[in-house]
Amino acid sequence: MEEFDGEPTVTWIPGVNSQKKQMCFDWGPGEMLVCETSFNKKEKSEMVAGCPFIHIIRKDIDVYSKILRKLFNESHGIFVGLQRIEEELTGKSRKAQLVRVSKNYRSVIRACMEEMHQFAVADKDSAIGRQFSSQVSILSAVELIWNLCEILFIEVAPAGPLLLYLLDWVRLHVCEVDSLSADVLGSENPSKHESFWNLPGNTQTLTELELRWQHWHEECERHLQDGTFASNPHLESLCKVLLGDDAALLEHKELLSNWYHFLVTRLLYSQPTVKPMDLHLYAQSSLDLFLGGESSPEPLDNILMAAFEFDIHQVIKECSIALSNWWFVAHLTDLLDHCKLLQSHNLYFGSNMREFLLLEYASGLFAHHSLWQLGVDYCDHCPELGRVSLELHIERIPLTTEQKALKVLRVCEQRQMTEQVRSICKVLAMKAVRNNRLGSALSWSIRAKDAAFATLVSDRFLRDYCERGCFSDLDLIDNLGPAMMLSDRLTFLGKYREFHRLYGEKCFVDAASLLLSLMTSQIAPRSFWMTLLTDALPLLEQKQVIFSAEQTYELLRCLEDLTSGRPLCGEPDAQQLQDDDIETTKVEILRLALARNLARSIIKEGSLEGS
Repeated sequence: MEEFDGEPTVTWIPGVNSQKKQMCFDWGPGEMLVCETSFNKKEKSEMVAGCPFIHIIRKDIDVYSKILRKLFNESHGIFVGLQRIEEELTGKSRKAQLVRVSKNYRSVIRACMEEMHQFAVADKDSAIGRQFSSQVSILSAVELIWNLCEILFIEVAPAGPLLLYLLDWVRLHVCEVDSLSADVLGSENPSKHESFWNLPGNTQTLTELELRWQHWHEECERHLQDGTFASNPHLESLCKVLLGDDAALLEHKELLSNWYHFLVTRLLYSQPTVKPMDLHLYAQSSLDLFLGGESSPEPLDNILMAAFEFDIHQVIKECSIALSNWWFVAHLTDLLDHCKLLQSHNLYFGSNMREFLLLEYASGLFAHHSLWQLGVDYCDHCPELGRVSLELHIERIPLTTEQKALKVLRVCEQRQMTEQVRSICKVLAMKAVRNNRLGSALSWSIRAKDAAFATLVSDRFLRDYCERGCFSDLDLIDNLGPAMMLSDRLTFLGKYREFHRLYGEKCFVDAASLLLSLMTSQIAPRSFWMTLLTDALPLLEQKQVIFSAEQTYELLRCLEDLTSGRPLCGEPDAQQLQDDDIETTKVEILRLALARNLARSIIKEGSLEGS
């Protein structure tokens, strides 16, 4: 049976009354848009003024925190490094390297926490300061959980050293211990310092600890049974503490920050060589004794208890529910997976836990304007579903600038994502057309290998030429190269520009041959024939004969095809009559020029044959 969690928390949207009005929403890759509709929930719709706003609900708001972005950037480097060195790790060196990676993650958390603490202190009286303080508490809890998981699952500390690790764990996360230790050890007579007895601390080796603990235990038990300290309640209480008596320890509950501090204190005085498999028993009893039925466990308590029970999956599940983003569970799960602790755990919908959490974390990064680049690497290291996820997310990245678009394209091209490359190039080409940047539009359509769009842009170039009498973006058109073969219209554009270049260089014979071939090969659009014939006029009027008789006949045929194929229209208006007069004049001029050239070419060719 699939295990279901409790009901999700309700998010209240200010100014929106969902009891009276229907809501509409639309999902995005990292957020949701919500607004009221104009319909109420009664049978008869009444147009009543409502909330005029569209609300944006983001699921991963932490990516917009400047300080947390440092956490995401730094941990990304650690994550990628771990994937690269994985194949080189074996035996003891593997374990040592994984522990080092875990400590690197924790150092990044602590650095971020310290920076956020400084901001919280600087703005302690403001709402932002309180928000920073809340975030510090969350990061502190995250590092606490990670440290415990490092001890139990990565270090895999055996009986004996386990308590030493736990003592360091408590000392690191209960700030008062370090400060009190410094005060006590820095005094002239540490044993007479007022805080001396408030430190259940240890700086000895395991052997010294076991010998001294055995001595304490035997001596204290004998003195307690003999009633040696019966006359002095304080000494008797101290004796019970050294024996690890629960009641005696709880009498000084105010010195213990929390139940896991109480747990480690109990173990220090009663079970210093506790075995890992028995740890959960002491943890549960310590939690019950410390809370005393007065309050319920907090989410952090449940997470720590799951860790003490060596239930990795429950730790991950509880953290996923309690924390506001996927950073912690994604990176911890990845590290534990490298420790070969999650190999058998697949989710019911086909993915393994590591991939699922990494891809959920990456999806939040893709919603950010710059962190999306980190998300790409997380997808790359998910062999089952990473490629599909990347393809879906990459198409939804807003291409706000051409520089960003080039970065996205580079990512797609490096991974042979052909369809995404085409899609992105088409989007950029459309934007360029709307902004009348035809050169850029043509460049993107060529890069997308989109023949239809290249034809559309080529038509715009030709239309602009007809209106202005010159081409824009000559460098691009002059250097089309093999790309002009993408579509017939693009080929025509390139060749037509070549005709103008030849004409400008006074290569009239070559220019004439190219112009005629554009018309006879049917590459030129029929709507452009009159322009081409008009371009032939200067060549027809040259002193030397440029077009041969055969070429002139071809031009005449094209002119007749063009004039005879015009459709009949209804009653013409004044503008149409004026346009028709202009066209008629052009045709008459062309016919006259062609007739003269035909006569000249026949005479020239006849004289050449006679000689």
